[in-house]
Amino acid sequence: MRFLADAGISPRTVEFLRLRGHDAVHVRELALERATDRELVDKARGDSRVLLTFDLDFGEILALGVVDHPSVVIFRLTNERADAVNRRLEVVLAEQAEALNSGALVLVADARYRVRRLPIMRSPE
Repeated sequence: MRFLADAGISPRTVEFLRLRGHDAVHVRELALERATDRELVDKARGDSRVLLTFDLDFGEILALGVVDHPSVVIFRLTNERADAVNRRLEVVLAEQAEALNSGALVLVADARYRVRRLPIMRSPE
């Protein structure tokens, strides 16, 4: 699987993914640390990468854009250290690889995670 790690994600998480055979890059490696959230979504979509972030704004961008890619994993953890992120990410990858490949927004908390398939459709009012 291909990943793009946002600025708040540790380079240790990128290395964690690479050691497991994934193609992972950090925004710093691409000189995109000052890119807007929309630019990062476009980059992830264009490169067929799953975006990893702590930033809830990405969920809003996906919801407003009515798009089916890229998949985004948003971490909402009390401990944001790389080892804690890596443990939760390992669970999500083992259980939700198909959803991530087909387009999903995954919100990852300490004890659980929630998956929303893309595109996110609003119910009629």
